[in-house]
Amino acid sequence: MAIHRRDRPPRPEARPGVGARTSQAPVWGDLATEARHPESRDLDLMSTEQLVALILREDRAGLDATLDHRAEIAAVADWLAETLAENGSVLLAGAGTSGRLAVLEAAECPPTFGTDPSWVRAAIAGGPDAVFEAREGSEDRYDEGVEAATSLTAADLVIGLSASSVTPYTRGVLAGGRRRGARTVLLTCARADGLAEVADLVVGLGTGPEILAGSTRLKAGSATKAALNAITTAAMVQLGKVYENLMVDLRPGSAKLRDRALRIVGAALGCSPTDAQRWLDAADGEVKVAIVAGSTGIAPAAARARLLQAGGHVRRALPGPSAGDAPAHPRTPAPNGRDR
Repeated sequence: MAIHRRDRPPRPEARPGVGARTSQAPVWGDLATEARHPESRDLDLMSTEQLVALILREDRAGLDATLDHRAEIAAVADWLAETLAENGSVLLAGAGTSGRLAVLEAAECPPTFGTDPSWVRAAIAGGPDAVFEAREGSEDRYDEGVEAATSLTAADLVIGLSASSVTPYTRGVLAGGRRRGARTVLLTCARADGLAEVADLVVGLGTGPEILAGSTRLKAGSATKAALNAITTAAMVQLGKVYENLMVDLRPGSAKLRDRALRIVGAALGCSPTDAQRWLDAADGEVKVAIVAGSTGIAPAAARARLLQAGGHVRRALPGPSAGDAPAHPRTPAPNGRDR
């Protein structure tokens, strides 16, 4: 699918809104994520099995709510793919659980999809130490959120994560991104007034109250991670990081991943592990090059050139009716000449 950036006029900076550094106190009790769940009033009287069953049922309900917003989630995936295709970067940002999910998603992109760590980055309220130890109060620092966005440009995309939708730090990151012309997304599990002023696109999953009132690391956290999984994976498929259902741009930095790379080449070529290893060795360990060279019988250098012409898409680099056209916006290759 071709993806195109639309011309975007300058936009006003997002307002701090509910929960930000204003004279008006946040009305947290009005948020669905803070409400008491009617089915868990006797949580402290339930058996362990009853507790586990209720938690997992609620997680499933959260995923169902996320599926209802698949069109908006797909739009975010399109924006992410477009941003990276045009040499921009993506910033995922949040506080608490949302911030840790941002860090997790950014950290998993390089080994899974072979992306450079600078392409998809994360910011968490309270800084890196907050990943391992809660930094209470850091989520209230709107100005620190604005500061976290200072390196962004109009070529970039900001995805702010906030289960409540009103977290001041996340609002600050989005405001900072808008100030610099970046495209902005708010991914939240609870809607509030004025969200259209906060981001270009708001994905409000509406997961509802938690069985432990206010503990959004539960259903809201699971739904947010599911949405992030869908966004990054769908975007990377568009960018040619996947062939069939194989992660052909993985970085084989461990014994497990080296074995997976071997199995990927074997599956793609329908050959033995010995032959797959031979193609991988000839391709200097580059899975895509091994697949194209092995499928066509051409030299690895020629396979690499064909992949570059096809924008890194294995299917488009192969001969035949499935090849298709090269993408409109191929990512600029890394300095070593490898498509990533």
